[in-house]
Amino acid sequence: MKKIALASALAATALFAAGSASATILTVFDGIPTGSASFDTTVTAAGGTVANDVWSGLSSGTSIVRTDYTVTRNNGDFISPTTYGTMSGQVIDISPDGLFPGQNGTIASGIAFTFNTPVNAFGFEVGDWATCCFNPTTDLFISFDDGTPILVASAAQTSDGQFPNAAGNKVFEIFVAAFDDSSTFSKVQFWGNGSGEFLVAGGRIKYALLDQGSLPPTNGVPEPASLALLGIGLAGLATMRRRKAA
Repeated sequence: MKKIALASALAATALFAAGSASATILTVFDGIPTGSASFDTTVTAAGGTVANDVWSGLSSGTSIVRTDYTVTRNNGDFISPTTYGTMSGQVIDISPDGLFPGQNGTIASGIAFTFNTPVNAFGFEVGDWATCCFNPTTDLFISFDDGTPILVASAAQTSDGQFPNAAGNKVFEIFVAAFDDSSTFSKVQFWGNGSGEFLVAGGRIKYALLDQGSLPPTNGVPEPASLALLGIGLAGLATMRRRKAA
């Protein structure tokens, strides 16, 4: 009987431990120097290694092929690399299509990064965002493997999209990133929903592969079901102690 009680208590406690651990999703939205540094700090703290790829020497075509990944437009459109402001490298125009408003509709105007080996941390530079088209906000999204879109930036006015660059001048240039330590992913998509606005992305691309569960939890409060399981486990252990004492 004692063995059954012990097994029940340990099983309930193990279930609590498993149930209370959940995926952590983090985002970065800041000026390029600060945001890029935040990405590095987050990856390093989680035991990962940051990969950097500054876009240079890109050619026009239907795709951009880099060492670790390939970039395509979600709508299959032609890619014509250019430069913008003081961003670290070349960029591509992914202005939201006015025919597809809304969070998911404008994904057709976005870009997809298909990696040769999986990642779960991804960031890059964005230019000319939040200069117009607030309805009531203009937003930027990242999704991993066609999963739920992660909101990485939102602006209700032009000042929300202006940050200091390396020279200290306020510009419409930002760094955005998303982390999801629930799994690993081979595809990352990015798009904006400010239909009618000009939007470029690229510059310096950063990515990493983190161990699952390596990011600090954003909410340490167990859910009610997990608390109930913990209670069952502790109650079982208490019963065993009373019986042993008797």
